[in-house]
Amino acid sequence: MTTPPAAEAEPRPGIPPAPPPAPARGSEYAALSRQVKEAGLLDRRLDYYVWKITGTGLALAAGWAVFVLAGNTWWQLITAVFLAVVFAQLGFLGHDAGHRQVFRSARSNYLLGIACGNAGVGLSYGWWVSKHNRHHAHPNTDGEDPDLDISVLAFSGGRARTSRGLRRLLYRYQAYLLIPLLFLEAIALHAASIRALTSRSAQRGGQPNRASRHRITEAVLLAAHFGGYLAVVFLVLSPIRAIVFILVQQGLFGFYLGASFAPNHKGMPVLDASDQSSFLQRQVLTSRNVRGGWLTHFALGGLNYQIEHHLFPSMPRPSLPRSQALIAAFCAEHGLPYTEATLLGSYTQALRHLNTIGRLTRPAGGPPPSPAPIRPLPARAKGDGSRTGEAGNEPRRAGRAAVRADEGRGAATPSPGAASRPRGAGHARAYPAPRGYARALPQTA
Repeated sequence: MTTPPAAEAEPRPGIPPAPPPAPARGSEYAALSRQVKEAGLLDRRLDYYVWKITGTGLALAAGWAVFVLAGNTWWQLITAVFLAVVFAQLGFLGHDAGHRQVFRSARSNYLLGIACGNAGVGLSYGWWVSKHNRHHAHPNTDGEDPDLDISVLAFSGGRARTSRGLRRLLYRYQAYLLIPLLFLEAIALHAASIRALTSRSAQRGGQPNRASRHRITEAVLLAAHFGGYLAVVFLVLSPIRAIVFILVQQGLFGFYLGASFAPNHKGMPVLDASDQSSFLQRQVLTSRNVRGGWLTHFALGGLNYQIEHHLFPSMPRPSLPRSQALIAAFCAEHGLPYTEATLLGSYTQALRHLNTIGRLTRPAGGPPPSPAPIRPLPARAKGDGSRTGEAGNEPRRAGRAAVRADEGRGAATPSPGAASRPRGAGHARAYPAPRGYARALPQTA
């Protein structure tokens, strides 16, 4: 005896049938944003930041206490190394505050930012936020991203070919200069901060210079940092040892900070200023994650999850690892390249890129083949724009210091069918790119 198939359930009298599920609305970025918010990945993690701020503050106090107690000895160079690490960790906290990852209140984040930046390490927080906004709005975009505006380095072929004299010579050997230049990063940041606070101009690159809004407060804190730092060092150490201590501590601080940011974009596609890619495409295409465990996450201040961070800058640092699987799967589903590399592999890519660009400065008569030009991607779905807020935050707070990334743009990409893994990736890993959306080689024009 066979059992008759179950009849389809009929709606009960007086109860309307359940409506069909609503179709997904908005752009690809909007769809991803909904998933991230529903997972609670944008919720504040005050518990994490309480112990992080406390631990870093205690480490800073302990470092200076040991410095004073140890006295005038060459063993203070060990203290210099320790304080360089602590200074960089303070810088990472200032970075999180700039993105409003820590508190909901803008004022609270600002107070933490100037405490870590101006008072803690001698960096103008307001100037840095204004600069970092532009980087997040146009990452790796020639003529738009201030992180590419380094006078002694060329990241695009056009800049290398048009260079002359000493600068052309420096570009030719720039792959050998990157690592040594990182030791000067702290000095460059101090100098830029002083210029921002002493400049009469309230505009920097078309953007409001936020340091000018709190010029007196930031200037007082910056002066207090430099005055206190130099006073303590020269009171405890002899002049020669004091100078050596400063060179070691500031050099390693700059190297650590610069080396933590460099793997994220250097060696990734450089877009032209006229690029019309969408917010989602632009952030994913130009960013690279660094693989590693908890130690890598701690050492790099969460910057190893660069793709996740650029897509959702206000996502708290401890939520970045949890978001990776969701965002990587979304990129794979939508044919977006998701690039990862080891720390060593990321530097290999960056140095090879700089070497490729540097070779373009060689005299005519045997230059290497030029990298393939970047071609625009066919336009994708409309509405994929984003207003970048505090230090490049997700779509919100129109009218803030950051710029607006326009909607419905097509990404810049090289010839169709190319692999999504950048040249010289070494240990890099990337999801396959769809036809017509491949990786971009270094731009030459």
